[in-house]
Amino acid sequence: MKDKVKIAISIGDLNGIGIEIALKKHKQIKKLCSPIYCINKKMLKQASKLLKIKIPRDFIIQEVNGNFQINKAKTSKKSGQYSYDSFLKAINLAKSNKVKAIVTLPINKESWSKANIFYKGHTEVLRDSFKKNAIMMLGCQKMFVALFTEHIALKEVHKKIKTKKLIQFLLNFYSCIKEKNVAVLGLNPHAGDNGILGKEEIKIKKAIKYVNKYLNSQVNQTLNIKKKEIFFSQPLVPDTAFSKYNLQKYKYFIAMYHDQGLAPLKALYFDESINVSLNLPIIRTSVDHGTAFDIAYKNNRVLNTKSYENAIKEAIDLSTKIKH
Repeated sequence: MKDKVKIAISIGDLNGIGIEIALKKHKQIKKLCSPIYCINKKMLKQASKLLKIKIPRDFIIQEVNGNFQINKAKTSKKSGQYSYDSFLKAINLAKSNKVKAIVTLPINKESWSKANIFYKGHTEVLRDSFKKNAIMMLGCQKMFVALFTEHIALKEVHKKIKTKKLIQFLLNFYSCIKEKNVAVLGLNPHAGDNGILGKEEIKIKKAIKYVNKYLNSQVNQTLNIKKKEIFFSQPLVPDTAFSKYNLQKYKYFIAMYHDQGLAPLKALYFDESINVSLNLPIIRTSVDHGTAFDIAYKNNRVLNTKSYENAIKEAIDLSTKIKH
């Protein structure tokens, strides 16, 4: 176990599916890494009893204060607060270099709201904790989608499309993944039809032109060459961006808003997709599904854990590639 990557597991909402995933997959996960689960003994024993799953002897925990009655498949103030505290514990373990990465199990946004936690999700907490503009990227090895805007109302999206902000986003994104040929989606139908259906694409094009020119100058100077590369595509028409042709041509996509990118991703790769937080001094990956209240604590069916397994594997992979 000494040579394996230490990963903090934020336990998520205990009224949901997260703790079952952690208990059932521990034997497999411990072969890949050294997991440290952010939960206390009382809450772990209570969940174990409800699920009728024995706690593995080598199930290492990091104590998180709190004691409440698990209310299966229900939103609650106490479960929301505990999932938040579990996440903060994982962050502190990473900040103090006691773990190499964080993997988060699902929270419930309504429960966070009931606990008066004003953050909409994990990414916003990370952004505030590290004072860095964390980038939310979701997907799997076949396809990744990064979000320029995240948890905001659709009517607010167009106001956020600013050339300078998009330039910084694209530069940050490239610095994290170091990949060329990234697809950028337009915002409007037909990608604006040259301004007829919206002006946002004009701003997007300006940002792309600047970033492509800048990155080419940096790369060419470093390698002493004059070849021009396309780092980011011109704005793709949103309704054809995820065609078979484009899925063969691109691996990374940048969507202007949440559902624009995540609807096709989840239609194609829902069971295996993960969430990755980029542009941070720590590594954080997550399952790309919710608390699954419809099946939580119904321990009589096959549990799909592919997203969790992929999140662990990606965290391990990133921890061996990235030096913080």
